[in-house]
Amino acid sequence: MGSAALAARADRAASGASVFRAPQLPRTLEAALRDVVATKPAVRADALRDLARYAVPDAGEEAEARRADILRAFETALRDAAPAVRAAAALGLADAGATDALPALLVAVEDESDHVRQMAITALGELGDARATERLRRALSDARPEVRFQAAIAFPRVCASRADAVEALVRATEDSDPMVCQVALRMAEEMGTEADGGNDPEAPVVDPRVLARARALVEHASPLVRTAAAIILARDGDELGRSTLVAVASGELATSDGEDEAAAIELCGELGVRAAIRGLEKRAFGGLLNLRPDRFAWHARVALARMEHERARREILRDLSSWDRGRRILAVAAAGRARMSEARQELMRLRESNQVDAQQVDDALALIDSCDVSSRSVDGGGGRRAARGAAGQGS
Repeated sequence: MGSAALAARADRAASGASVFRAPQLPRTLEAALRDVVATKPAVRADALRDLARYAVPDAGEEAEARRADILRAFETALRDAAPAVRAAAALGLADAGATDALPALLVAVEDESDHVRQMAITALGELGDARATERLRRALSDARPEVRFQAAIAFPRVCASRADAVEALVRATEDSDPMVCQVALRMAEEMGTEADGGNDPEAPVVDPRVLARARALVEHASPLVRTAAAIILARDGDELGRSTLVAVASGELATSDGEDEAAAIELCGELGVRAAIRGLEKRAFGGLLNLRPDRFAWHARVALARMEHERARREILRDLSSWDRGRRILAVAAAGRARMSEARQELMRLRESNQVDAQQVDDALALIDSCDVSSRSVDGGGGRRAARGAAGQGS
């Protein structure tokens, strides 16, 4: 649902919808089928997004009985005059797992609209049908950067050979467009190696070809690429990119990818990069006035707590007993990510009193129990089902 929501926001931005408009209740199936042929393009596009809810598995008996009508509505909308409608239709076909619509989506890759082209490629990737492999391979070398960007995300999802997919992504890291280069680097990292499912503890987690490209890109002119390369190297235990992590943590180097910025900050704590402490303190606690809290203050506090920072750990413990439920939930996650064994008793109390979801507490306790100073794993990846123009905005 998270990736679908992101794509929906991109679609609404393209159609000029106001972010201040009160959200509407989802349409019923019958209403959605009715409105996909409404007069206004914005209504048709919104109806298709609602219709997608009925296209997924286990959507109910009525949706199953009307599945043919639902798929027909999406395929018809893929030929609509309005780009926003065509884009919503492409994503709807992906949500429906409509592999029969593959030929229509392949045609949509050549749509005159940038946004429709991107969503068609996204849909092909999510369908994961190997028949789209060669078309997406060609898209990796398309003259249009937005097509190459989405192709770098979609290609490994349809390519049957992991080695072939990694090789194609490694080539894509030589792209002249920083956004294409960065997303290819990250997708290649996420693929791991052929050996990562085996029993060899010494086997590399990331393909050596990807690590070699990360080393070559760690001094790239683009902060976006440089940060992504440094993260990959740091996760592998290579110190080559640590100065970049420090620069990101201190705010001296700005990347437009919020996910990477958060990862770089937390890696500083996980790896014990003490040169980053001053920058992390500024992010976590602000200056004298602290009029504008840093949007990554939580991540910075976790990083500091991971390095036994007294104030950071004290504030996390304090927030575990906050009256505010949202603050308690964030503190539970922070205590787990920071491996704070001193929080165990308070976490157990929260669990027993039902003040926080039991699963969230269990997840935090599992992280504390599995604390291993040699661990180099961090949270990463994530869906990138968004138009290229919005992909670099972070969260």
